[in-house]
Amino acid sequence: MGRRRTIGYVQNEWTCPNCDTRNKGGVKTCENCGAPQPENVQFELPSEQKLVTDEASINAAKAGADIHCGFCGTRNPATAETCSQCGADLKEGKAREAGRVMQAPAPQPKVVKCDNCGTENPNSNSVCSNCGSPLPKVSALQAAPISPAMGMKPPMPLAAKKKPNWLMIGGIIAALAVCCIAVAALLLPSKSVEATVVDVHWQTSVPVQEIQAVSHSDEPGSPPSDAYNVSCHDESRDVCEQRTIDKGNGYSEVVEECHTETQQYCSYTVDEWTTIQTYPLEGNDLRPIYESPNIASDQRIGNPSEDLTVVFSTSNGEETYSPNSVSEFQQYSIGSTWTLRMNAIGGVVSVEP
Repeated sequence: MGRRRTIGYVQNEWTCPNCDTRNKGGVKTCENCGAPQPENVQFELPSEQKLVTDEASINAAKAGADIHCGFCGTRNPATAETCSQCGADLKEGKAREAGRVMQAPAPQPKVVKCDNCGTENPNSNSVCSNCGSPLPKVSALQAAPISPAMGMKPPMPLAAKKKPNWLMIGGIIAALAVCCIAVAALLLPSKSVEATVVDVHWQTSVPVQEIQAVSHSDEPGSPPSDAYNVSCHDESRDVCEQRTIDKGNGYSEVVEECHTETQQYCSYTVDEWTTIQTYPLEGNDLRPIYESPNIASDQRIGNPSEDLTVVFSTSNGEETYSPNSVSEFQQYSIGSTWTLRMNAIGGVVSVEP
């Protein structure tokens, strides 16, 4: 069963649609123009989320979702019974949305310039550190560099973009190019060579199998139905995920949700067909044959296999080729001529009449 614990609370912020001023989540009317927060303006996480520590903020965060007055739209605390603006009964009001999982904010500029006095402020400020005026929400392109007089290091231009490491990028590109060239050299034909078959060779292998007890250790999942000497154990691990959830009152609750995942591992024995002996044959003609070993009543013949080789003579020496099937192998009669497609490192890619 899932487990959930509260790590703490962070104060949200909201942007006034009237003047674009950022306001702390606990503020119900815009600090710049005085407009109330509309019901459809959602809370956002600030660029820096810090857990609130004072008791008043924690109690406000623990309260239910705020209520918008049904008559004037003013946002009121969940504990209020009448609207603070018009005095109307809040039973006719509508509670704000709560329970939404908050998303991390988009990258913000390092500094925000006050429209009132021109002072440069860190982006974590919602009001000017010099004159107290509310700070607007701005894009990165509008950011001004922080003055050294503020005791802060000025950011690099264009939101402190890191210069690309061209040496590293060049090395990666070169390594990929080498890999591509190597693959092409192995798989793609680069030249053609006339060749004559001078030798062929085959080797066949026939396995004999019998039922034997095979042990398996710590295999995940359930054992096969025909397994015996079964010994299983469970291994558990906690899987946790942290979420930030809107409380609908200007704050978000930071929670950690954990659940236990259990995997079964089993050791067991099963009776399986196992190769106990292999019977090989070989020859230098175009008629591969397979051994026919005598087997006991509790044994069986496994899948036979073959290794086929054709030797060609070319103007540059001998080349070997491994056909994909017996039927292809039987085409290469001694003295027949073929065209070899060679790759860049001298290997045979294909053979054509």
